[in-house]
Formats: sequence, structure tokens, C-alpha cells
Amino acid sequence: MSEELTSEQIQIALQGISVPPQPQIMVDLQMEQYMPDPDLGAIARLIAQDPGLSGALLKIVNSAHYGLSNKIASIDKAVNLLGSRTVINLINAQSIRGEMTDETIVALNRFWDTAQDVAMTSLTLAKRIGSQTVDESYALGLFHDCGIPLMLKRFPNYMPVLEDAYANAGPERRIVDTENNAFDTNHSVVGYYTAKSWRLPAHITDA
Repeated sequence: MSEELTSEQIQIALQGISVPPQPQIMVDLQMEQYMPDPDLGAIARLIAQDPGLSGALLKIVNSAHYGLSNKIASIDKAVNLLGSRTVINLINAQSIRGEMTDETIVALNRFWDTAQDVAMTSLTLAKRIGSQTVDESYALGLFHDCGIPLMLKRFPNYMPVLEDAYANAGPERRIVDTENNAFDTNHSVVGYYTAKSWRLPAHITDA
């Protein structure tokens, strides 16, 4: 049986997690948690669509508090290990931390859509080749650009720079080169350290 975490423990565990959750996902999760008998399967499916929530969830389940011998990257496994109360506490904590302006929401819509598309493509390919790590393939696709919303949060002029980087990318000029010139860092570096702070398995953070 899982050991429930308090709201205070959730807040401590979430330190350093700041990828904003997708507003509509939060609405759907809030509705599910107020059901008389919350469906953990439905909650897991909703969380799996959002990089910020998924990262926060995996950080908690892979923390020293649970003492897992092997780190996991499966949202379904994480939800079942944590239990409904801890997951609901996490959702509530993220809803507080994830307040965004309308301008930021519009800017991040493309990020959320792309993250889900790449995650599903990774999942499909993993199944077709008979991979034994389908869940990890999904996680890798979901988190591959998780540094983008963090860069946007840190640098108000980040989105025009990113759009320029994509428009002019080529063999002689990588996307991260444009970012480095403007900010002395890039979304790949930020994403790597974010994934490490989430305590994801090393082979996922290194990818």
C-alpha cells in the first residue's frame, strides 16, 4: 500500500519544478478529483498528456522518500505507487504554481501540442519495433523540449528568438546556436538539468 504524502511534502518535492501545466488538462483533472471515486486510470491518462505534471509526478515517485531501487518513467506506475491522495495533492500544488497570463498560454500552445504529438509518435514506433520500454519512449517524447517553457519563463523575449532559430536553422546554424548567442544557454541544456531534477532515469536525461 502506498504511503501518502502531505501537501507540505509535495511542495518541498516540487521545488525546482516550474514547467507550467496545460490549463485544460488542469480543469479535467480538477473535475476528476471531485468525483466520489476518482478513477486513477483516467487521472494517469490526463497527466501523461502534460510534460509539467508528468515531470513533477516522476520527481516525487523517484525521490528518496519512496526508496525505489530502479527509477521509473511510467506515469501509470507512478500514479499507482503514489495513490490517489498524493496525486491529488500534486495536482492541487501544480494548479497553484501554474498560474499564467493569457499571452503565455497562447505562446505555449504549440509546445504542448508538439510534446503530445512527439510522445505519441515515440510510443507508436516503440510498439512497432517490439520495444520493452514503451512507457520510457513515451516519456522521452513528452519531455524532449521541456526546456522551452522554462526559457520562456526566464526570458520575456525568448519566443521571437526561438522562431528565428527555427526559421534559419541549417547545417551551419543549429537552433541551440541561436539561443546561445542570445541567452548564453539553450533549451536543451535547461531541459537536461530539469530532467535530472525530476530524477528521471539517466538514459532518458542523456538522450
